[in-house]
Amino acid sequence: MVYDVIVIGGGPSGLMACIAASASGARVLLVDKGDKLGRKLGISGGGRCNVTNAKETDELVKHIPGNGRFLYSALHTFGNRDIIAFFEGMGIRLKEEDRGRMFPVTDKAKTVVDALVGRVRAQGVAIRVNSPVDRVLYENGRTAGVRLRTGERLAGRCVVIATGGKSVPHTGSTGDGYAWAEEAGHTITELYPTEVPITSNEPFIRSKELQGLSLRGIHLSVWNEKGKQIVEHEGDMIFTHFGISGPAALRCSQFVVKERKKNEGRPVPMTIDLLPDRTADDIYADTMRLAREEPKKAVKNVLKGYFPERLIPLLLERAGIREDVTYDNIPKQPWAELAKLAKAFPLRANGTLSIEEAFVTGGGVHLKEIDPKSMQSKRMPGLFFCGEVLDVHGYTGGYNITAAFSTGYTAGQHAAAEATAVASI
Repeated sequence: MVYDVIVIGGGPSGLMACIAASASGARVLLVDKGDKLGRKLGISGGGRCNVTNAKETDELVKHIPGNGRFLYSALHTFGNRDIIAFFEGMGIRLKEEDRGRMFPVTDKAKTVVDALVGRVRAQGVAIRVNSPVDRVLYENGRTAGVRLRTGERLAGRCVVIATGGKSVPHTGSTGDGYAWAEEAGHTITELYPTEVPITSNEPFIRSKELQGLSLRGIHLSVWNEKGKQIVEHEGDMIFTHFGISGPAALRCSQFVVKERKKNEGRPVPMTIDLLPDRTADDIYADTMRLAREEPKKAVKNVLKGYFPERLIPLLLERAGIREDVTYDNIPKQPWAELAKLAKAFPLRANGTLSIEEAFVTGGGVHLKEIDPKSMQSKRMPGLFFCGEVLDVHGYTGGYNITAAFSTGYTAGQHAAAEATAVASI
């Protein structure tokens, strides 16, 4: 049998590619090396599956710092509003949470995975699990199908590579698609971790004195060696035994990676603004007033409730203030230094965790070699790409999955059209 479209990879982009291709009347085969489809989808959004983000398209693209502009055509074809309508059309009610994140009201990723896999089956897509692909077959200057590791050949007019990146490998994303792309003449841009916890060798990190401390609504900044701010992200973060994590840290991580590459691996300066809605002068006045109201109390106790308690000894030590000092003996210059520290608490990052421990892979198939309107290769007719195998990455919060669904739908729709055109020749 010759399939019209063979989709490799049963993640969000691959499942959506199958749905779009089979809806166009194509004979579709989905091949996955794992025993279960949608594994990465099943753990996304903390197991709740953040299916998309409700922001307007221009805002969406801004939250996809890794080549988001490439997605305009795909988002026009199948954007976040279409994704919402698609799931609600299958009876899955969605709810909007903070920052535009869209979740199923069940709060269970399984709801989303079951619906997608159910739709794939209902539309007659043939499914082969536990079937690792060895290579994509190219004959007479176009795709001809795939060969499995067992040696079995499966013929197909078009092939969609939806194998993901190299992040979260236990879900099956081990970078298989890059070699097949290279065999077709594609360039793979350098791969690196994004949306990944940041590591630091600061003494207070090594001592674990702040491990487990969460900070809410802070501003986290990355700086270059000349003191120029590279990026600032607002959100929550947490101190860990190796550095920092949490949404604000994850969003800053790719900029740490890129700056270390530029500065030959030296530590990257970062700062934490503990109180973004207050100026240093406000903080000075607030804390001085608190001390004045309880003049006999040691400052370390006065400051409880104003700063995170576990951070107070470190702030006082850095500012050169004794913990037991009381209002009458507060040194004015060090107190001003304390206020400045609260606005820019320094931390030097020495790297990030590995690409395998990242949520998202940066880098991938070079976008200049892909037609953004169809996701078809400009190097090999009949070859399509979608999802994280492409050199596209966004922040966490529904942006990567939107890119996956959008590129998957576009690739599936155009692969079906291409297969029909080839079959009629």
